[in-house]
Amino acid sequence: MQGPQAIIQFWFVDHGKQDWFGGKPEFDAELAEAFGNLHPQIAAGEAWSWRVTPEGRLAEIVALDQFSRQLHRGRAEAFAQDRMALALAQEAISQGADDAVDRAWAAFFYLPFMHSESLVIQEEGVRLYTQHGDPDNLDFMLKHRDTIARFGRFPFRNAALGRQSTAEELAYMREQGDRSF
Repeated sequence: MQGPQAIIQFWFVDHGKQDWFGGKPEFDAELAEAFGNLHPQIAAGEAWSWRVTPEGRLAEIVALDQFSRQLHRGRAEAFAQDRMALALAQEAISQGADDAVDRAWAAFFYLPFMHSESLVIQEEGVRLYTQHGDPDNLDFMLKHRDTIARFGRFPFRNAALGRQSTAEELAYMREQGDRSF
């Protein structure tokens, strides 16, 4: 099994925001080529030994939270690891792992909070981004929180998760354009 350093190198050194959040098929394909075989192992809990370092914890969370979205874009599997990523992020933060890595990297400890469909978890995400002085990510966090406060779920996930959208959700999605929380 590849180690956590391969994920750290790929995600934070070789790539950046344009790739992470751009939704480009080329990036998804590159990620699948590099980590498509590793992701199921991590999802099965086989990377538990990585949790001895902050970077290892971060690599596992990035794989579960972010790689899942790239590898399974538009499908229910994109969100299948969200609860595990959140639990690992909560544990890592409680142990100070987010304070032990580069500030720009630490934001990825908080993304599982942003991806949760729980308002309680969303509010904690707002607190974390506020506490760590990250105005750009705080803005995204607030938008996610407001969506959950309004609908109790992310309407853009409905199709992938086989959920029926309400008339209000359909109007909201038309108004927002192409987004996929």
